[in-house]
Amino acid sequence: MTRPELELLWRECTPRVLAALVRRYGDLDAAEDALQEALLAASRQWPADGVPASPAGWLITAASRRLLDQWRSDQARTERERLLALQAPPEEYRPGTESDDSLLLLLLCCHPELPRPAQVALTLRAIGGLSTAQIARAFLVPEPTMAQRISRAKSRLRQAGARFDLPPASELPDRLTAVAQVLYLIFTEGHTSTAGAGLIDISLTEEAIRLTRQLHRQLPGAGEVSGLLALMLLTDARRSARIGADGALVPLAEQDRTRWDQGRIREGVALIESALPAGPVGPYQLQAAIAAVHAEAPRAQDTDWPQILVLYRMLADLTPGPVVTLNQAVAVAMVEGPDAGLALLEPLLADSRLRHNHRLPAVRAHLLELAGRPEEARAGYAQAARLATSLAEQRYLQGRTAEVRQPRSGHNCPH
Repeated sequence: MTRPELELLWRECTPRVLAALVRRYGDLDAAEDALQEALLAASRQWPADGVPASPAGWLITAASRRLLDQWRSDQARTERERLLALQAPPEEYRPGTESDDSLLLLLLCCHPELPRPAQVALTLRAIGGLSTAQIARAFLVPEPTMAQRISRAKSRLRQAGARFDLPPASELPDRLTAVAQVLYLIFTEGHTSTAGAGLIDISLTEEAIRLTRQLHRQLPGAGEVSGLLALMLLTDARRSARIGADGALVPLAEQDRTRWDQGRIREGVALIESALPAGPVGPYQLQAAIAAVHAEAPRAQDTDWPQILVLYRMLADLTPGPVVTLNQAVAVAMVEGPDAGLALLEPLLADSRLRHNHRLPAVRAHLLELAGRPEEARAGYAQAARLATSLAEQRYLQGRTAEVRQPRSGHNCPH
């Protein structure tokens, strides 16, 4: 097995192993340290001796021994040490006997006591297996800052008395909603980075998809989990076509659709087609259905905009908000004309939630351009470029400011 294959295997094992250790010993910090030591031992032993029949079991055994050794060496011996020693695992796990508590660990990382940024960071650290340095780079903060954020999150969980078990049935829907939001945040940050020179951070998009697959395997009947996975797959299928040879952003209408990942499109469409009839329909399912309509159009001009508009109206009824209205306005413009889309955008101009968001002036400029109002469109693109935090989006919008004199057709909003 090559080194990259081993690293992928370790990453896949990480949530199961860490969850098993936290269930057995109840200390997330100590369990994580022991797991890192076990992974270090595996990196030395497995290339020479071969991968064990049960990699997760091997790691659980190795990490458990290190935890117990650490506690036994502690000068302040307590009754807890004696009880923990009695709970020591057998010398070796039999293949397939270790349970998978990674869903419980995911629910713990998304505990309602934690603010959303802390939930995201802790999920990537504990479940995703990313290093603190990797997470810090992804979110453009210094490594010590991210380390403090993760440490505070763990401390807050201890203070809240967070338990490693399923929350009460009455709390489970809200907790699953939080988990889905965290995974979606991770994906969207990777799909369109909010800062920096690059538009896409593949490590984050792939990690979000991997974690959502894992969640879907454990909850195959959860429609919104299926919808979330479908949305990620259908969106990520366009990845290779979103960036030109020069590194510039390529809008949806101008993308080479032969470069879209047809395997991911088929998987995403199948997921959403199976989830929608089961009901109830949620926002991720509706967004995935919209992405599926785009994905199934062989050319931009073949897009079924009336169907997309119906789906956006359903989404607006279910989860009204300025971002939904912004996207709905584009669909309205494509079906009823740009003036109708601009009318829908008008109330958003006074919405403080979009005051510093570049997408509102960008979409409005696009509709103004379609409406034959080039001077206003140029001003809108220029404003959007000033507000954009991603260099790739800044360059695209600056380019549109300069090129707006040329007639445009189709949906060219950045995606």
